[in-house]
Amino acid sequence: MDHATIKPPIAAKRPVKATYHGLEISDDYAWLRDASYPVVDDTEVLAHLAAENAWFEARMKPYRPLVDTLFKEMRARIKEADKSVPQKDGDWLYWIEFEEGAEYKKWWRRPVGAPDDGSADQLILDEPALAEGKDYFRVGALSVSQDGSKLAYSIDDNGSERFTVRIKDLTTGEMLPDEIPGTLSALVWVAGDRGIVYSLANEQWRTDNARLHWLGKPLEEDVELYHEDDEGFRVGSTLSADDKWLIVGTSDHETSEVRLIPAADPLAEPLLVRARRKGVEYDVDTNGETLFIHANDTHENFRLATAPLAEPSDWTTLIEGSDEFYLTGFALFRDFYVVEGRQAGLDTIEVRYYGDPERVEPIAFPEESYTAGLGNNPEFATHALRLSYESMVSPSTVYDYHVAERRLETLKVQEIPSGYDASLYRTERIEIPARDGTPIPVSIVYRADRANNLTEGAGPLHLYGYGAYGIAIPPGFSTTRFSLVDRGFAYAIAHIRGGDDLGRAWYKAGKLERRVNTFTDFVDAAKGLIARGFTAAGQISISGGSAGGELMGAVINSDPELWGAVVAHVPFVDVLNTMLDASLPLTPGEWPEWGNPVEDKAAFELIRSYSPYENVRAQAYPPMLVTAGLNDPRVTYWEPAKWVARLRELKTDDNELLLKTNMGAGHGGKSGRFESLEETAEEFAFILWQMGMATTPSSSEAAGQRT
Repeated sequence: MDHATIKPPIAAKRPVKATYHGLEISDDYAWLRDASYPVVDDTEVLAHLAAENAWFEARMKPYRPLVDTLFKEMRARIKEADKSVPQKDGDWLYWIEFEEGAEYKKWWRRPVGAPDDGSADQLILDEPALAEGKDYFRVGALSVSQDGSKLAYSIDDNGSERFTVRIKDLTTGEMLPDEIPGTLSALVWVAGDRGIVYSLANEQWRTDNARLHWLGKPLEEDVELYHEDDEGFRVGSTLSADDKWLIVGTSDHETSEVRLIPAADPLAEPLLVRARRKGVEYDVDTNGETLFIHANDTHENFRLATAPLAEPSDWTTLIEGSDEFYLTGFALFRDFYVVEGRQAGLDTIEVRYYGDPERVEPIAFPEESYTAGLGNNPEFATHALRLSYESMVSPSTVYDYHVAERRLETLKVQEIPSGYDASLYRTERIEIPARDGTPIPVSIVYRADRANNLTEGAGPLHLYGYGAYGIAIPPGFSTTRFSLVDRGFAYAIAHIRGGDDLGRAWYKAGKLERRVNTFTDFVDAAKGLIARGFTAAGQISISGGSAGGELMGAVINSDPELWGAVVAHVPFVDVLNTMLDASLPLTPGEWPEWGNPVEDKAAFELIRSYSPYENVRAQAYPPMLVTAGLNDPRVTYWEPAKWVARLRELKTDDNELLLKTNMGAGHGGKSGRFESLEETAEEFAFILWQMGMATTPSSSEAAGQRT
């Protein structure tokens, strides 16, 4: 293909009109949605996507050496031959391992007490072998039977997030004939390892069921244990901490309901914990005859309650809800239980005791800003807790917390082969007032030598945001971002409303009728960083994905002059049309998050007022790189494709506008650990190109290497 003759593709305009609440909307590019979706075989649609990909390749071609340089930097920070810390589960120690150069990991185990010389190691799942010859590969769920003799796992090899379950006999190494296609769930062993509970994804990619498969029986004999009739709810299953109960939960974004079924007798009548009540979310676990309930019925930041299994709806408060402490979850063990939460946005882990409610032991960590949480703790009777910890300058660390001694033991610190010296970097957490006066936390990392230059002139800054679904963005560690930081960027995370970084009220303040707060918080954070001397208008690159891509679309419409480069990954930008179409996977379950424009005129008008696609207008836009996945069931490929087409039509500038559609992947892009790095290298190369910094740092600066 002659890249010199390629032009940016101009999509045909074929208006499709519709009327809602007496208001007409028109969509010129609706034809980009293949009528046969989820099959995409319309030759005109495919040709348009191919033309966009060709334009992307043509424009990026001169910067391929930079992409290669960035990729090599990022790969050099990853320990290629690496393994996790083994964890005991019953009679076995389990761990995962990457071999040199491998895109995917291997799953291993050995008997407890066996020598650590490889002689007793057993390979239970070989991802590289299963992924061989595939453009995309992902393990969805993996579960070893209670007796340790069988492994159930599920795989997706096209990014559609419809997984096929297989079962392996770990004693013989043979595959059992059982095969369950179309799943989207955990895999739960029940009935003495004779059965597996799973959920199928229906045609709309919703899990409205919990099903039981008996090993060795045909799929036609599988039993539906529970069916959800509300199309906005999704079903999931797990085992209780004491392994006695199958917990079947169903929920949307604001309401939930849980049933318990004896794990030994999965065909028994389910026990309803408490009937759903709109706006009340709860999840449960059991210890003996006591039910523990984590619920927001009395406080939006959740309480922890207990109930006798004989009266599961009779809840007695154990830990009150609090404005100051956001109780995000709990875990039960034989001799104690653990509460996780956030105080002023900072992760907190507390050990508590069943017989002594006044005894609270918070786990202390060494830094003022960090992210920490419970790791994999499969055993009910344990004396040590596996924890994970990191900060923006501290690599990922695995601890064992010895409960009786109240002592942290470091088991592993992420190794960076190319070298890393934390003293070369600074991190801070500042607060920037939003336009309504609300302080917005911003976490920042930058090189220490850059700090000396802040008063002498602003430098480039990358700002990341998400702000939806009550998902917090923690101030964690990333090896890839140093490819920007070592080139003089500050890297900032805006903890905007819509996430639950500061509690449930923070989430509610960025959803439904207050959705616009998310967008204005991000803009105000950027302006605050400018005011503090970190950067200047036009020297800010920004990125976000999915709902964070919607954020990107909103802020380029409102404040295009602030941004020097924009990367929108699988962006949810066609919000109005998607929320009007109940046949789409993303829609009925999302109405509690965005509003229902089908039934509610106010929701229709609000979404129409901010939806990025509807609000593209004739103005100058910053340089943009947009990505999509052809098989993406969450943000369908036509959303970014339509958005880019409309931007090409209306924007008044000559800045770059590139769309890359991954034709063999879904929402998460490429699946291998190095293949995904290549996409990040492309993103950073685009940013550096547009910011006038498409050069390589000196060898002494690269990767934070010691000098």
